Amino acid sequence: MSNTSTKFIQSSLGKKLLMGLTGLFLISFLIVHCLLNSFIFLNDGGILFNEGAQFMANNPIIRIMEIVLFFGLIAHALQALVLTLQNNKARPVKYTVKDGKANSKWYSRSMGILGSLLLLFLVVHLSHFWIDTKAAQFDGTIAEHNTYLEMIEVFHNPINVAVYLLGILALAYHLLHGFPSAFQTMGWNHPKYNGLIKKTGTLFSIIVPLIFAAMPVAIFLGWIK
Repeated sequence: MSNTSTKFIQSSLGKKLLMGLTGLFLISFLIVHCLLNSFIFLNDGGILFNEGAQFMANNPIIRIMEIVLFFGLIAHALQALVLTLQNNKARPVKYTVKDGKANSKWYSRSMGILGSLLLLFLVVHLSHFWIDTKAAQFDGTIAEHNTYLEMIEVFHNPINVAVYLLGILALAYHLLHGFPSAFQTMGWNHPKYNGLIKKTGTLFSIIVPLIFAAMPVAIFLGWIK
């Protein structure tokens, strides 16, 4: 990598660009993940859901994308931390009077907190599903691994359901700000389309988290067995 490229990546603009790129990649992942998980609503005993999970586990392209996703998550979180520290350092003396509500929504000012909650939620989520799947892959029992039954077991616990609902709520508010911000950071904004981007982002931030939230609730209430 040339010195020019390195300097650009280390610059404030470069960091924001990386944030935008990784954010858009994570949004695309949410779409795929939501689509796969929605198979559970067919209530067919997890047949199609497990077939989808098996496909994801055995597809080499998906495996590569999983690695990219992991590093994308790390890069997104680290860049968010760096940008936050840089912004605080650039303005070490706080304004005597600061009315944040006048210029932004509370969730826009709380992206750091929401992101931290999402990281904690991700750790819980991986401990429930990802680790067991990887263990089954390594010991050669992935063909018999039943992710559907895992979900049923996990979401029969009310504490797990509550944790997931809180995590999904944090995701919804994170997306409300992050979706349009990613497009703006990439320079894909124009007065003619900004309204459409914002409305699309709002719908995405509501519909996708609602689908994710409906899964543990439906299982806990016995609607999916």
